[in-house]
Amino acid sequence: MAVLAALLVMFCLPLAVGAQNQKMDKGSDTKTKKYYKPGSAWTLDTQLGIRQPNTMDTLMYNYQRTFIPSMTYDAFATTGQLSGPGLSMLYFERPDDHKFFFNNALSPWIPTLEKTKFYNVYIPMTLLTYNLTFDRESRTDFLRGVFAGNVNRKIGIGGWIDYPYTKGSYTDQAAKAVDFGLNFYYTGDHYQTQMLFNHYRHVNKENGGITNDLYITNPAEVQGGVNEIEPKSIPVRLSQVHNILNGEEFYMSHAYCVGFYRDITQPEDTVERKELVPVIKFIYSLDYNRNNRRLLARDPSSAREFWPNTYFNNGDTDDKSKYMSVANTIGVQMIEGFQKWAPFGLSAWATYEYDKYWYMLKVPQPGEDGLLPTEGENLTPLPEGVQANPSAKRNRLWVSGRIEKQKGKILKYFADAKFGLLGDAIGDMDIRGRITTRFRLGKDTVEIGAHGFFKNLEPDWTLKHYSGNHFVWDNNFGKIRKFRVGGHLHIPWTKTDISADFENVQNMVYFNASGVPEQFGGHVQVLSLRLDQKLKFGIWNWNNRITYQMSSDSKRLPLPVLTVYSNMFLQFKIARVLHVQFGVDCDYYTKYRGMMYQPATMSFHVQGDSPTWVGNYAFCNAYLNFKLSKTRFFVLCSHVNQNWFGRNYFSMPGYPVNPREFRFGLSVDFAN
Repeated sequence: MAVLAALLVMFCLPLAVGAQNQKMDKGSDTKTKKYYKPGSAWTLDTQLGIRQPNTMDTLMYNYQRTFIPSMTYDAFATTGQLSGPGLSMLYFERPDDHKFFFNNALSPWIPTLEKTKFYNVYIPMTLLTYNLTFDRESRTDFLRGVFAGNVNRKIGIGGWIDYPYTKGSYTDQAAKAVDFGLNFYYTGDHYQTQMLFNHYRHVNKENGGITNDLYITNPAEVQGGVNEIEPKSIPVRLSQVHNILNGEEFYMSHAYCVGFYRDITQPEDTVERKELVPVIKFIYSLDYNRNNRRLLARDPSSAREFWPNTYFNNGDTDDKSKYMSVANTIGVQMIEGFQKWAPFGLSAWATYEYDKYWYMLKVPQPGEDGLLPTEGENLTPLPEGVQANPSAKRNRLWVSGRIEKQKGKILKYFADAKFGLLGDAIGDMDIRGRITTRFRLGKDTVEIGAHGFFKNLEPDWTLKHYSGNHFVWDNNFGKIRKFRVGGHLHIPWTKTDISADFENVQNMVYFNASGVPEQFGGHVQVLSLRLDQKLKFGIWNWNNRITYQMSSDSKRLPLPVLTVYSNMFLQFKIARVLHVQFGVDCDYYTKYRGMMYQPATMSFHVQGDSPTWVGNYAFCNAYLNFKLSKTRFFVLCSHVNQNWFGRNYFSMPGYPVNPREFRFGLSVDFAN
């Protein structure tokens, strides 16, 4: 019902907005359209709501790749299903950890403030996407709707919805989600506001991985000589286990600009106009987050075999974890470029955050019907000092500042500094910056840039305190210190991008081989070098992205040393209107100590002293990608090379990637 209601709203809003635009245009100057920036999009940066330019959702290149779970990143450790848990094995592509660490496993799929796009479009846009696979037993569907429109040149509204659903290629691997959001902005001369609301609900079955890797690597050995096996018939380690993750975020920022007016002239326009030149902007923002996660395990026998510890209930597992935060920010910003003597902008703001964590466990009482007594012989004694239902309320205060120059073609930069003053944020420090410059070289312009940060931050509260039926911990971790530097070089005429990054981490918190958080007091360094090279001769194209990584501690931070994404395709037009891409793309990474996934905590942890290695396998797809006017569609065969050059196609130990499948996708932009 939520999906149908959201789609109905998306189809009705364009009619209303389109009618408003027509009404607005009647009798108005024909040059009104010049005040719009058709096709522009942006996201928000920092609590001040500073805009960052972004791309529209209508690009053709690699549209088909978005429907292949194992290709979310060039190296991706995943359980396999669309919208399921996953972790990028490219270290410098990992997003910052969420405050509610259960969200980290679903980070590629769940919406956030930083991901939300605002659009400025003169013609209302309704973008509908539908992707599917054809196998009935493992069918996957993905429905997306995006709407954006301007009521007038100052007011814009938008909305979106995602509905992924999959039965999964293997037993007990089904997943579904309903994510949606709404946003609004008003950009007046003096007063400006931006608002958004995001909601998500993800339900994933957890199978714990297959019972024996030989079902993939050598089926004949475990099947008495039969060398083929249906994926759905491979036994798995868990049954009747669900992870349910819910969340919502409401954000709004209000700004009032103080400045002066100056005359402007438009070409071929005799009407005298004035525009406000903002000098100072006063800003208030509110960011509210609510998250909850629930683990349900209804099969005690498979649970006892899978989890070595059971602390509270040796019948059903029903763990609930909740998080809520409210952050208020006030700030002031001096606008860049209002006079020649002000070539940069300055901002200062303070953020006060209140947050709360709590856990709720299903603990049976002695003699309760249908439940085992709490003192059953199979229960694990609690560690000393650990509470059954811990909770915490925290009050924190930060002050921040920024200097930036984002206008101009030669030099752009910004530098942020954030310091904690109250609560466990005392001593927190987050300093980061970026600088980019362009210069003439030959007949074109080369871009070169550098970036870096220093962080000294308190670990997430849930990493220090957790209570569940199968895992409990009570840690006293120190602050995590990170130092990173990096740079990039872009040469447009050779279509070459080169980047390098280095990071040093002290007091790194990771999940050890037992699946519990542990802090390493030493230093761990990571070095990454990347080359992104595009080649083109006529209609033939060959794009390659090569990443080299080196971790100084492969036991605590395992990473594949070499990762390659290669895409070779022909691109041409038919009848001058139908754009066609026909090609093959592949992901490949070298062997490394594979990460393990723990469903009880939705975390990825390292292996012990006898690891199972994954990698050294190319995952390839053959595809046809088309674009006709405002319609995109693709047909592809994913994992087309299954069993051609080996059978060790595991994303993680126990989790093979999806077998060969035919997939189809359609995306239509309904312009009103």
